[in-house]
Amino acid sequence: MSAKIAQRVSQIIAENGVAVFSKSYCPYCIKAKDTLKALNQPFYALELDQIDDGSAIQNHLAELTGQRTVPNIFIKGKHIGGCSDLLDLKAKGELAKLL
Repeated sequence: MSAKIAQRVSQIIAENGVAVFSKSYCPYCIKAKDTLKALNQPFYALELDQIDDGSAIQNHLAELTGQRTVPNIFIKGKHIGGCSDLLDLKAKGELAKLL
């Protein structure tokens, strides 16, 4: 992993209240983004399948979070997990508190 990748990931997480590392064709990514849109929650999505260093970023996220799958979601700098984690937080009424 390069320092450049680590810095880019850290910057995206730090500069965005909600950051979603995603793949454009992934149904779970689409569902997570649609959930955030339905809540009128602005978020930054980085589509890993549409950038040259997407696999390197995904590898770094796996090292950082222990989660290799997408979506990989961060809220206010805190890793919350993937789509099912986001939906669980919403169902429990805890998502709005985090946002």
